[in-house]
Amino acid sequence: MLAVGLALATLCGCQRGREVEAPASAPAAPADPVAVAATPELKDVIETTPAYIIGISYPQEAVRYPPLARALQDYAAAVQDQLMQALGELKGRRPAVPYDLSLNFSLVAETPRVVAVAATGSSYLGGAHGVPLEQRFVWLPQMQQMLAAEQLIPNAADWVPVSDYVRAQLKTRVQRDLDDDHLDPDVYAEQLQMRGGMIDEGTAPKPAHFARFEPVMNADGSIRALRFVFPPYQVAPYVEGTQTVDVPARVLLPLVAPAYRPLFRAG
Repeated sequence: MLAVGLALATLCGCQRGREVEAPASAPAAPADPVAVAATPELKDVIETTPAYIIGISYPQEAVRYPPLARALQDYAAAVQDQLMQALGELKGRRPAVPYDLSLNFSLVAETPRVVAVAATGSSYLGGAHGVPLEQRFVWLPQMQQMLAAEQLIPNAADWVPVSDYVRAQLKTRVQRDLDDDHLDPDVYAEQLQMRGGMIDEGTAPKPAHFARFEPVMNADGSIRALRFVFPPYQVAPYVEGTQTVDVPARVLLPLVAPAYRPLFRAG
């Protein structure tokens, strides 16, 4: 059965330091043809109790790809387990505000060669606010495997151009936003330095920092860009929400492993 690699993004300190793991990459499909052929059911989940609320929805198209469907189930099970463990720590006491898990899986792309699913939602386990959940799953039906960042660009040095491109886009965005705020010069400089430091740290040229991505498709079914997804705290404060940057195929193609280059077409 396809396992989800690392589980969910790290919950902030306001949730008492509790961590939820996030899959940095997805493993290859199981070699057992019986396991591959098995079709898991994807049943939406709605649970409401005085202590917690859970809502999980799946795209039924994913059942056409059993290893992908199992990966979605495993991810959902991981975040549910985190909620139940947090409740267990209360030792029977009811939380002041019900704990909450909201998770929606949506189909981003479906072609004969590429199927992608986005997982978005939030988890509240106490504290000042909930934490957004972000994960992406890219399944290659013809290759019968998940596509992970370290497979896509296997040479560590080749992540530098990706990092440089993403940093430039994010920093331009930050500067534009700060310009719109008309801040005092000292505050402007402080914010620019702080935000730039977060971007540099969160986009260091390592596959783990670019583990969440989804394809942006051409009309012919080829990939024209990859949209890299950065949850809150990775490259921006919580209030800025999830950040994304589209890296075009023309930047990626020279860096991508030969086996995956046919999936891309630069516009």
